[in-house]
Amino acid sequence: MTHLKTFALIATATLCMPAFAMGQDATQADANEDGVLSLAEVQAVFPDMTEEQFATIDLNGDGVLEDAEVKAAQEAGLMPAS
Repeated sequence: MTHLKTFALIATATLCMPAFAMGQDATQADANEDGVLSLAEVQAVFPDMTEEQFATIDLNGDGVLEDAEVKAAQEAGLMPAS
């Protein structure tokens, strides 16, 4: 799949996800308070988040989401803003 098609698929799937945990922001979702969000922490807020969707949002590919990646995902419509 091309990146554009992947982006479109993820954007569509994200729009179908429930609201971002009733106003819970990324800091509150960081269960272990390490300053980044793991797949498990994101899935606690977005149970339908797949590994593929997470990997697309994880721009530097380090396996966790930093604040800038969360903000970029929110701006791109891949994660609802808190």
